[in-house]
Amino acid sequence: MSDALPTYANVKIERDGGVTFVILNRPEKRNAMSPQLHLDMCEALDWAADDDMTKVVIVTGAGGNFCAGQDLKLFFRANEGNPKAMRKTGAASQSWRWDKLSRFPKATIAMVHGYCFGGGFTPVIACDFAIAADDATFGLSEVNWGIIPGGLVAWCVTQIMNYRDAIYYSVTGDKFSGKEAAAMKFVNKSVPLAQLRETTMELARKLEAKSPAAVQYTKEAVRSVRGMSQDQALDYLECKSNALKALDPEKGREKAMKMFLDDKVFKPGLGEFKRG
Repeated sequence: MSDALPTYANVKIERDGGVTFVILNRPEKRNAMSPQLHLDMCEALDWAADDDMTKVVIVTGAGGNFCAGQDLKLFFRANEGNPKAMRKTGAASQSWRWDKLSRFPKATIAMVHGYCFGGGFTPVIACDFAIAADDATFGLSEVNWGIIPGGLVAWCVTQIMNYRDAIYYSVTGDKFSGKEAAAMKFVNKSVPLAQLRETTMELARKLEAKSPAAVQYTKEAVRSVRGMSQDQALDYLECKSNALKALDPEKGREKAMKMFLDDKVFKPGLGEFKRG
């Protein structure tokens, strides 16, 4: 596979070892999402999923902001009277922001700085992890336009926020900071902006070092069982565990058992497992 990185009109790809940055790249519009950006993100995530060198994906925005939501002029006004274009754009918007990201086979991290508004919430929630700058600004401002949060946003926030926070910020339209987002566990943590990339990369390197199959199956298991009964979860998790043992190309379980029982070089909880 070629090492050349793909290029897109509204998305930028950067690589740091096994970590790939997928960057919303409309900085002059605070990365508001246009129809072309949606199409580009669909292609970029498909590429990253298939790219052998990519172990972890970081989704972020160019120019100091994560995403200011949908570009209302280009997303709605430009396609008025063209239902075929509206369907195509709507499908692409939904596809990358939730379907592709929430089911992505590799670990994903949202790195949030500057503005994250409206539809920009969905990819943050869809990513496995999220780290924000302390001074990032989050907001669900749709109520101020006389509408509800578009697409899946209203459902997405209930997946990650507690009910009181979801209702409060959706109905008031009030903004909250990265620090407040971390306090309510909307993101995993917040840090000063100057430390955002370093902190995000520390997490990415930790994930990069682990068995790709174990990471994929574990995150799929945790996401899936949330809506299951105990009996359903037990059955599903047993099947998932057996599938991992059978299909893991690195045979990580066998290696870890040997390192722990025979070589005495790995102590779970007391030191990092080295794939080696």
